[in-house]
Amino acid sequence: MKLKAIRGCLLCTAGLISSGAMAQSSVTLYGLLDTGMAYVNNQGGKSNLEMVQGVKNGNRWGLTGNEDLGGGYSTIFTLESGFNSLSGAAGASGYMFNRQAFVGLKNSHYGTITLGRQYTPWFYTVGALSGLGIGTPLTGWTGAHPGDIDAMDTGLRINNSIMYESPDMAGLSLRAMYALGGIAGNVTSGSVFSAALMYTHGPFQGAIGFNELKNSGVNISNSPTLGNYSTSAINGGYLSANSVRMFGGSARYNLNKLILGVSASNVAFLPGGQSLFKDEEVFNTAAAFAAYQTDFWVLGAGFAYTHASEANGIKDSATYKQFSIGELYSLSKRTRFYAVQAYQLATGKTLYAPPSSSAVPATPMIENAVASVGDGQNGTPSNGPKQLVFAVGIQHTF
Repeated sequence: MKLKAIRGCLLCTAGLISSGAMAQSSVTLYGLLDTGMAYVNNQGGKSNLEMVQGVKNGNRWGLTGNEDLGGGYSTIFTLESGFNSLSGAAGASGYMFNRQAFVGLKNSHYGTITLGRQYTPWFYTVGALSGLGIGTPLTGWTGAHPGDIDAMDTGLRINNSIMYESPDMAGLSLRAMYALGGIAGNVTSGSVFSAALMYTHGPFQGAIGFNELKNSGVNISNSPTLGNYSTSAINGGYLSANSVRMFGGSARYNLNKLILGVSASNVAFLPGGQSLFKDEEVFNTAAAFAAYQTDFWVLGAGFAYTHASEANGIKDSATYKQFSIGELYSLSKRTRFYAVQAYQLATGKTLYAPPSSSAVPATPMIENAVASVGDGQNGTPSNGPKQLVFAVGIQHTF
């Protein structure tokens, strides 16, 4: 009996190996652990020394795979879940795979189509070439443009979306996405459109992109398509916008071990009938960064300047100036230590809405602008014009 069982197992294993080889399919398990400690000089008027997680990159584990269908076609998929490395808790309530969950078809000549919960073309191109992209030690936790107002960090993962990515065409590639809001009787309500172009030529890379996010209610952060829209003291007074439009670009140049880059964005909050503000509000951001890499060290620095328009009864409109620095030391290909530092100065006035636990945002009021470094302090802004952040940590990938 034991021999029969062993033979049966061997036959099953052989069958799996054979079918896998014929289909040329693969599934990869991967993940990242990022844990550290941070000091913030002002969180609501008090300093704080705390354990933190996901500072350099968000903690995650995932499965990604493909199957060769023949004729140049293949099926691809990714399932990715975030988690809290300090407590082991899931990354977001109500989601099994809160970071990514998509499936699609790929062809080297015609491009790739994917469906599900995905990052925007804006993130893959304009965001990727900003100071938060590959090759720099800067991080969205301290280095995202104030409050991640322009979603160049991971501010947008879109539900119910379909995305097309073109093949490379002499260095030029296109990505476009549309997501349905699923609102009966109004096909555009809660919808998302995003498109971007990227160009690569030798050491130069550049990208331009556009996002349009349409509200389906009175709080755009609760839209069914926007799984994690970044909210902060910087944009909190405008969450009742009927739509948000983002336009921008990034570019970088690689000089052997040195990377130089710039980015700019225009983010407009457009009011509607249910909005709690009356005038279109625009945030313009300009930023620059530099990073230097050796065999073990990566050093980087960035500066971002964000200015709000004069609207909604505000004449002295808000301005945010942010300096960020990062250092990374690699112990191996998969393990590294890092440190990040940032300082932000806010001046002028803005519409501020206190955090609300209901679906309806609190009524905004004209207040002095307060500092909120990167996107790591979105929930814990300063109660004044300045905020200083230091963090150190260790990261391991598998």
